[in-house]
Amino acid sequence: MTQTRDTDRDSSPRGRRGGVFSGLSLFLRQVVAELRKVVRPTREELVAYTSVVLVFVIAIMIYVSVIDFGFGRLVLFVFGGGGG
Repeated sequence: MTQTRDTDRDSSPRGRRGGVFSGLSLFLRQVVAELRKVVRPTREELVAYTSVVLVFVIAIMIYVSVIDFGFGRLVLFVFGGGGG
């Protein structure tokens, strides 16, 4: 028979005292504490990051459009999609 210590029982979720509201309160306090650690970018950094994201998204859109157009033409060529 194995013996359990009190510390083992207290570390389990059922061993803790409190309820849903105390757990929710702890969670919200931790969220607020983490949000206080957040460093907000400067205006110049924000413009730079936004520009990088927009350029990347536009480049991916162009790439996917070219691939889609190519596959569309290949399907029409293979399956004879010409109306004549």
